[in-house]
Amino acid sequence: MDRNDIRAAWDEVAETYARQRDPGGSDAALIGDFLDELPPEPLVLDAGCGDGARTLANLPAGSLGLDFSGRGLELAAQTVPEARLLQGDMTALPVADDAVDGITAYHAVFHVPRDEQPTVYREFARVLEPGGSVLMTLPGGRFETVRRGWMGGEMFFAAPGREQTLTQLRDAGFDDLRTTSADDPLGSSTEFVVASL
Repeated sequence: MDRNDIRAAWDEVAETYARQRDPGGSDAALIGDFLDELPPEPLVLDAGCGDGARTLANLPAGSLGLDFSGRGLELAAQTVPEARLLQGDMTALPVADDAVDGITAYHAVFHVPRDEQPTVYREFARVLEPGGSVLMTLPGGRFETVRRGWMGGEMFFAAPGREQTLTQLRDAGFDDLRTTSADDPLGSSTEFVVASL
């Protein structure tokens, strides 16, 4: 799937995905610990915010929500009206250098082709303040596929594997990486990483 196909796929499944996710759970609880490590009144970017209920709603008021899908952002505007929403691509974030204190990216980067994921991590490093951190899903497997029938539509998924993802984060300038596991919004256990510059 190319970028336009992926965007259209998210527009198609956005409402179903929002309905089927539990807005609570232990992966949402990770956000509180993450925020405790950031400066007071941090500016946080939620990359791949979707409808906003799972991650963006748990961030400080005025946080930035970025998504590829216009429909996802329409839902986020209803769910988290105090957020500042941006439509864009994680490989070219529409955010200034050193602009944010933290980034959350839940179940997001693996919708970017594998060969472009190092660019995403360099973009994360670019927009973070020195010493800033990202909290993101850490994929366990190596794959690049289109799943038909996913949420009633189809969706692109890609990952280079756990160790390669950690290497790509280090190559982008993140040198303090800590991993933990939590339940994801669809009910399975997922590994997460906090990576700091």
